[in-house]
Amino acid sequence: MPYGNKPLHFGHIGGVFVPADAFARFLRDRIGAENVRFVSGTDCFGSPINEGYRKLVEAGEFSGTIADYVLANHERQAATLEAFQVSLDIYDGSGIGHAGDVHQMVTDQFISRLHEQGHLRLDSTLQFYDAEAGTFLNGRQVQGRCPVQGCKSEHGYADECDLGHQYAPVDLIAPVSTLTGTTPEMRPVENWYFDLPDFEAFLKGRVDDLRADDEVRPVVPQTIAEFLVPPVVFVKNEHLDDYRALADQLPPHSFRETEGNKSSFEIEFADIEARDAARTVLAGAGIRFRTSKTLVPFRITGNIEWGVAAPVIDGVEGLTVWCWPESLWAPISFTIAANDERGLPRGSWRDFWCSDDARVYQFIGQDNLYFYGVAQPALWEALGEGGLFDDGEDSRLRQTTLVANHHMLFGKKKASSSGAVKPPTGEQLLEHYTPEQLRAHFLALGLDQKSVGFSPKPFDPDLAKRDDPRVADPALKEGALLTNVFNRLARSCFYEAQKNFDGCMPLGRVSDEVRRRAFQAMLDYEERMHRVQLHAVMTVSDEFIRWSNKYWADHIKAAEESGDGDARRQVLLDSFYLLRVACLLMHPIVPVGCEKICDYLSFGFDEFFSWNYDFDSNEELCPAMEIDAGAHRIHELPPRFDFFRKHESQYK
Repeated sequence: MPYGNKPLHFGHIGGVFVPADAFARFLRDRIGAENVRFVSGTDCFGSPINEGYRKLVEAGEFSGTIADYVLANHERQAATLEAFQVSLDIYDGSGIGHAGDVHQMVTDQFISRLHEQGHLRLDSTLQFYDAEAGTFLNGRQVQGRCPVQGCKSEHGYADECDLGHQYAPVDLIAPVSTLTGTTPEMRPVENWYFDLPDFEAFLKGRVDDLRADDEVRPVVPQTIAEFLVPPVVFVKNEHLDDYRALADQLPPHSFRETEGNKSSFEIEFADIEARDAARTVLAGAGIRFRTSKTLVPFRITGNIEWGVAAPVIDGVEGLTVWCWPESLWAPISFTIAANDERGLPRGSWRDFWCSDDARVYQFIGQDNLYFYGVAQPALWEALGEGGLFDDGEDSRLRQTTLVANHHMLFGKKKASSSGAVKPPTGEQLLEHYTPEQLRAHFLALGLDQKSVGFSPKPFDPDLAKRDDPRVADPALKEGALLTNVFNRLARSCFYEAQKNFDGCMPLGRVSDEVRRRAFQAMLDYEERMHRVQLHAVMTVSDEFIRWSNKYWADHIKAAEESGDGDARRQVLLDSFYLLRVACLLMHPIVPVGCEKICDYLSFGFDEFFSWNYDFDSNEELCPAMEIDAGAHRIHELPPRFDFFRKHESQYK
């Protein structure tokens, strides 16, 4: 869910939405659209939105309410997703319209159930307060350095950094208020916290299961496991004598000497309470330290006005929900809202989230694995046997399959809309590329395996390379498959049918070699799609289209040279069959062009893109009268027609 304070940049689109769309489209083709819900929406709340809105208003660049600000960004995001052919069943917002009302209901229920199950506790913690401005600061109004050992983020906020590490506000290094530039004070506030450390054993068991599942990307259990270790404090070597002088004042702990060239020694504690007690002693002595990743209580509520209202529990009023926990269950809210739009019973959401026949896939960036891989599974488990509603129906939430992609770099650097390297927005990319060129390129990058650079030539910082025609555009590699090879295969079939077969597609038995090659491609494709290995899906599709195009070129040449009319008919029959299979494979990737081919073939989308056939021949798609005649009438294709066009800027 992108925040409602900005447009979508290439990482949102290429790293999450296009992969999710390709998978959702495949599932619709494979198991039927009625069995699939593809949901997302704008994350309407949270301190980044508050801060973005405040800055624009102060600069005189926005005059509406914060709700107006979020809605404007939401509508811009939705338009970009539509332009990239992302086929969401719903793209709404956690605070917009009917979906927002549903989300408030689900939030009330979720938090109330956690409290009923005994997993929430009210805790007083220290929060940053700007004495000069006379106000508590939200998460993004404080900036410093992340205190988590090994993290190099310079964008540490109140209790999390931009890489997703969680910590206590008092641990933030060199905090500064963005309102006044002063060092903020720490003042106590009360909030509800989820007892995440209580679920350590459950999460360890889940990690074991994930490691044993070869369909799960290794980064998922690896990242979760990083938080399932005892709490450790890392102290600079220069403070070794100071530590020894007060070691007896610390709770029981294990001391580990510095290893190799490391700059810190380690102090390990049995639990968070002991670590926090030690932290107070160390800070009081002026000793510099950092903390390890570990399970800490997960904050549920916050104290900023712009947020989903928290339910009143035990008389505690006036709190809102921290944006991260409510964003975890927002997809449930969106599923309910999407089913409401279809006029389905309110309880139909359970078919997708609770049924034994259901599977939930969540497409995320690896930076967010703490929230989706650690906090979310524990929250789901904490609801207990009764599930979300405990109303006699099955509402125990299924654990989700996390499809976590590595970073899509901009060139060789990690890009962030809040960082120094400004990534191009989706709108800017579409000024130079077609959506289908970009969709094919994004899916081929292999983000499931490693971080990969996206280097569109029009945005190359080296202006000389931009204007040099000898320098190829890396972003067009897969586009050439579409505009050259796939186009050529489709046009060849249509023009041959128009020239020599009275505008009809021949019907009959497909050559054994062709059928075997198509079956192998479909099997390879489906296996890789099942594992959501989208770069491998692209490889299978690429190889099949190139093989099909070569089959046409080689065999039509031989038929022409021999003057054998029956051979010519068989080549066209085989090639139309190959074209059908190529469209089936590419439909999730480049839907518009494939549907255009289907239109000109004069077939309905539901039948043409369905996997529920034997794929013995194209006769399966035709009525008995056409089968008897041995031909299927197709639409006439205009001269020099392109099913997949280049962007206008590329025609020079």
